Amino acid sequence: MAEKKILVTTTSEIPGKKIVEVLGLVWGSCIKAKHLGKDIVMGIKKLTGGELGFYTEMLEEARKEAIERMVKHAEELGADAVVNFRFSTSMVTTGAAEIVAYGTAVKLE
Repeated sequence: MAEKKILVTTTSEIPGKKIVEVLGLVWGSCIKAKHLGKDIVMGIKKLTGGELGFYTEMLEEARKEAIERMVKHAEELGADAVVNFRFSTSMVTTGAAEIVAYGTAVKLE
């Protein structure tokens, strides 16, 4: 049996589709902490300029995990799509950030 694909969009409507039921808010979160050794290297990099590659990779990984968890939540509700998708980021403690992916789970016609 093929796995159902959940459509995720930042828009409130999906062209060519009709939303027939709103299932509610869905979310997924991921908290990532900096690695002390890499944090020292990134501190030096800040002085010389350029992209802080480790942080970029860390946040990209956290965003992907948060989206995957949100989609799993939507699947558990029987959703066909998540509309009005957004990210939120907050610092949990020094050196650790939380990424939250959230949106509205819906059924489509």
